[in-house]
Amino acid sequence: MAKYRANGKFLLSGEYLVLQGARALALPLNLGQSLEVTTIDDENGMIHWDAYTPKGFWFASIFSKHDFTVHASDDMEKADNLSRIFKAIKSLNPNILQDKKDYFFTTRLEFDSEWGLGSSSTLISLLSQWAEVDPYELLKMTMGGSGYDIACATASQPIIYHLENGSPVVEKADFHPAFADKLYFVYQGHKQSSGKEVKSFKERAQKYDYSSECSEISEISEKLINATSFNDFCALLTRHEELMSRCLGQQPLKSQYPDFQGVIKSLGAWGGDFFLAATELPEKEVIGYFKGKGLKTVLKYNEIVL
Repeated sequence: MAKYRANGKFLLSGEYLVLQGARALALPLNLGQSLEVTTIDDENGMIHWDAYTPKGFWFASIFSKHDFTVHASDDMEKADNLSRIFKAIKSLNPNILQDKKDYFFTTRLEFDSEWGLGSSSTLISLLSQWAEVDPYELLKMTMGGSGYDIACATASQPIIYHLENGSPVVEKADFHPAFADKLYFVYQGHKQSSGKEVKSFKERAQKYDYSSECSEISEISEKLINATSFNDFCALLTRHEELMSRCLGQQPLKSQYPDFQGVIKSLGAWGGDFFLAATELPEKEVIGYFKGKGLKTVLKYNEIVL
């Protein structure tokens, strides 16, 4: 049996503009996804796929080992997606699955599949590890995106990520804020489609020049790493939100929580998934405030970031 693991992620700075070359600060998480691959001597030419989440069984699929045609599944959308990924992998490494054995793949997600912490990026990373192919190339051929989440999947600490002539550049970031106990990740209750958001932003970027915003966002990313005071850190988050609000033509998320005593910053695609809440309020008051808004999932920075 072969075993693999990949980390989930948060994008603390540089959302959207990372696609334009901005330097982004990304956080690998201690929640991720694992993959186990086993073979049996049956010669039916089949791949069996079973997927689990913390809630239990998620979905199953059976498809051809030769042309990746789906033979059976309880979720055809997910099965078709897997089929496309395997076809891309086969084109990158024609030597895989050449034996006569049947294969069993088992994935175990360590977080709720609706949370948007990287169920897709960890999958790409896991299958790339197994097939020994370039995960960034596989990402390009399948789901698209900047690739920061692929970098986080195998990172052991926060990173600065940017694209240089379309190629990923990953640098370790010495980001261990002394005020981490004042930082919380809050789930908004619905998952945002990263693919749709990326497509929408790329269309918008064809009409606007974001070079000055990219430059300032890159500067903010570096300053966030070096911020020693909580107030300075919060000021940088607020400025980041102002810049992205202007770029996207959307109101900052804080406008939805005007009475919150602290700073709120969107993470990743605006309008969904998690956001960062930075506050000096006691933990019980933070949890109570968001619970009163119907937001029950509040994660502490120190409990989830590597």
